[in-house]
Amino acid sequence: MLQSFKTFAAATCLLGASALPIFAQDEVDPNQVLATVNGTEITLAHVIALRSELPQQYDQFPSALLFQGILDQLVQHELLMQSIEGDPGFRTQIKMENETRAILAGEVMQGIVSQEPAEDSLQALYDEKYPADQPETEYRASHILVETEDDAKALVEELDNGADFATLAREKSTGPSGPSGGDLGWFGAGDMVEPFFEAVLELSPNEVSPPVQTNFGWHVILLSETRDRARPEFDTVRAQLVEEARQSALESFVADLRSKAEISRMETEGLNPDVILNYDLLDQ
Repeated sequence: MLQSFKTFAAATCLLGASALPIFAQDEVDPNQVLATVNGTEITLAHVIALRSELPQQYDQFPSALLFQGILDQLVQHELLMQSIEGDPGFRTQIKMENETRAILAGEVMQGIVSQEPAEDSLQALYDEKYPADQPETEYRASHILVETEDDAKALVEELDNGADFATLAREKSTGPSGPSGGDLGWFGAGDMVEPFFEAVLELSPNEVSPPVQTNFGWHVILLSETRDRARPEFDTVRAQLVEEARQSALESFVADLRSKAEISRMETEGLNPDVILNYDLLDQ
């Protein structure tokens, strides 16, 4: 789709706006037929729906230029679709089922997350996340990331013998913070993966951790300092709270659906997970 739109967009830029239909706003009907292909109607709604799915890069084109290109694309799609004789095939059927499932699921999710949360629920979430009597502690730390535990132990030994942490980080860390001496800046609960953050909680300022393993590799951590973060004003975090409330509403909706549904998962123990790469199975 994207490649074909690159082709049509280049051609469309050569068209004059006067060659395109102009609709008065009060006369617009989404069911207005713009073209027929062997009796099949393509309507204004089809054009609008396809425009809504285009990536942001197409915002640079004026609507007048995009209009004809989208309509031409829909006509071409219809022609190609009608050229199929008989059963379109197993692969196409499965892809269409997945696409339909995704579109309808997306519509349901959008309907849920587009609802504005009640103010009292936002206030309750604010009070839960930012208790007035419990200021959140923030931590500033640096780390050196290496591939093996032995590498991490060797780093700890060098540090114990007086090596400079930032210098070692610049020389040996494989993480993106290495060039800056391993400095991770300030962070709080939930900002780091759990094993890393738990190790930080065990440290005192200027203390170095033993080797810590995460999904990224092995870390040696230096806690630089801590501070209490002031409770933010409600208005400064309202947008964040709204997003969290919407996400929570979606998760609750899905959980409710799960609780009421009959879901059976078949035994897959003997199935090699790499089978998902066997695309030839769709060509039966």
